This record gives sequence, C-alpha cells and structure tokens, in this order.
Amino acid sequence: MACAADDWELAAFAASLTSASPATVKAYRGDVEAFVEWVGRSGLTAPAAVTRTTLRRYVAHLATRGLARRSISRKASSLRRYFGWLARTGRLAADPSAGLSVPTASGRLPRVLRDDEITTVLDDPPATTANDPPAIRSRDDAVLELLYGSGLRVSEVCGLRPDDLDLERRRVVVWGKGAKQRAVPLSPPACEALHQWLGHGRRVLATADSPADAVFLNRRGKRLGPRDVHRLLDRRAPSPTHPHALRHTFATHLLDGGADLRSVQEMLGHADLSTTQHYTHVSKQRLRSVLDATHPRA
Repeated sequence: MACAADDWELAAFAASLTSASPATVKAYRGDVEAFVEWVGRSGLTAPAAVTRTTLRRYVAHLATRGLARRSISRKASSLRRYFGWLARTGRLAADPSAGLSVPTASGRLPRVLRDDEITTVLDDPPATTANDPPAIRSRDDAVLELLYGSGLRVSEVCGLRPDDLDLERRRVVVWGKGAKQRAVPLSPPACEALHQWLGHGRRVLATADSPADAVFLNRRGKRLGPRDVHRLLDRRAPSPTHPHALRHTFATHLLDGGADLRSVQEMLGHADLSTTQHYTHVSKQRLRSVLDATHPRA
C-alpha cells in the first residue's frame, strides 16, 4: 500500500526548519521520505501508526544495507527531528523516537572490496548487464571508475559539470562537503571511460530538457542522482555493495601501496586527519591477514 505524502506532512516539516540551510533541509526531508517509503511497504500509511519498535526495525534495516554508522546516526537524527516536530505541534500524542538507541558514529571500519569484486564491478560485469545499451554501459563505466579510481563521493560524481573535468591534464575539480573545492587526479581508465561517455554515450541519453551542466544523465535524460548510482552498482556488483565502499577501497589501496596519510586526506577531501586515519587500521588488518595466510611462521 502506498503512503500518501499529505498524510506525513513532509512539506510542512521542511518549512519548519527555518534555521537550517537548504542542503540540510533537503537531507532531512530525504531521510524521512526514505523512511516513509520503507514503512509504506509494510502497510503503514501515517505517522500515528509508527511505534518505537518500527523505528528500531528501520535502524536495523539500515545496518543490514551496510551503511556506515555515521550515516545511520544521521538518518536516525532526521527521524527524531521529524517525530519531535510532530509531537511538539500536537500532530502526535507522543514521540515514538524519544530515547531511540542508534549506533555511535565511530568504531566501524570501512568495508574494502576484494580484488575479484573490483574486477567484476569495473571489468567483468555480470551476464545480467549484457543487454544494457552501449550508452548505459559507457556511463556506468565512467561513474564507477571515478568512484574507485579517484575516490569521489557519490554526491560529488552526481554534481560534476563539464568544466570540472580536465581530461588533457588528467584531473577533476570537485566541490566536497562544506563547499570546499579540491583537485583530484584522474586515472587513465577513468579518462578513457569519460572520453567514451562524453563523446558518444551522453548524446544518446540526452533530451531537449537535459541539464547542459550535468556530466552524467540517467535513463530519462535528467541529472544522475545518488539513487541511480546505487541501482547501477547493484546491477554490476557480485554482492550487495554500497557506492561508498569504492571510495573506501580507493583510500585503502593507496595506503597499501605506500601513499602518505596527508596525500590521501587531500584526495579524499577530509577536513580532519583523524577521519583518514580509519583507513590505516583497515590497511593494517589487511596486512595482518596476508601475513597469517602466507607466512610459514604466522
């Protein structure tokens, strides 16, 4: 049973966030909309039907999708804000999100894809993609090469403009969190994939209404969105994989190869070096696994 948006008063909730930036309002509303879509599949059609157990099950569902704890905590925070607003304004008798326990934002090491998984995603996609139109294959190749080859965030890939790309000098300029700009190197496979997409594939998907400032387009000719990227990776990956795992793998492989932490921090666009240091733990774990598996005295 589908949920009627009016029953959830999402527009009124968004309008109440007067002190938040437009990006924050969009994030809050998107988080709540995702929850509404999820509960709708269970037949819940209005906020009054939501219980604390419902919310806990949703948090558990997010964890099974492999989301980082920080992302789960942010989504739970959006729901607390939403249900708190419903209770404060008298739309609900009680706030079901009060006291909701969620994972903390620290302590979870990022997942790193195995070499065979990377090969499947980038070079040897499943047979189910064999009938994809060449334009779709070209686009997906370019998106995935940017996620893994340059470590871009999904939002950064989706927001790319043609002027951000310098294929001649093999670099891309991205706008990261906090509107901070950085230049990131492009790998040769990424440059080749982008040449193919921009030279041939994009014009196939483009329509009269397609945004001229969007590098990537979806099947409808609109700007590619994060959900589109999730779907294309679901089709290419051998097992459920979050797009952010490609960024994690990029960083870990750099450190495994001897890159210094500051350089990795700069390429990832981390404001705090401690965020980048998470990858050193992953790299050390990988080395430990190699030692245990291969050294005769391990």
